[in-house]
Amino acid sequence: MIPLHPPALSGDGVYRIHWVLGTDRLLAVCHCGAQREFEDPVVLWDWLLGHPEDHHLGSVPESAPAPAPALAPAPQPRQADFA
Repeated sequence: MIPLHPPALSGDGVYRIHWVLGTDRLLAVCHCGAQREFEDPVVLWDWLLGHPEDHHLGSVPESAPAPAPALAPAPQPRQADFA
């Protein structure tokens, strides 16, 4: 997986959490490079702080990411609104 942002800090105590745009999901990135998506922040922190248990580089998401929400079309003004 390509990192979302270049790391500014590194080391054994650096964890990153990114909000996945358009979803209710969070992407956790461990200092070892393992990544995983979560919906529940408590489970996310359990996973991050449980290093190295269940950490594999290029980890697959906990479940498939939610599709981006569809945008509703903008309402069209009626002629009567301009009279």
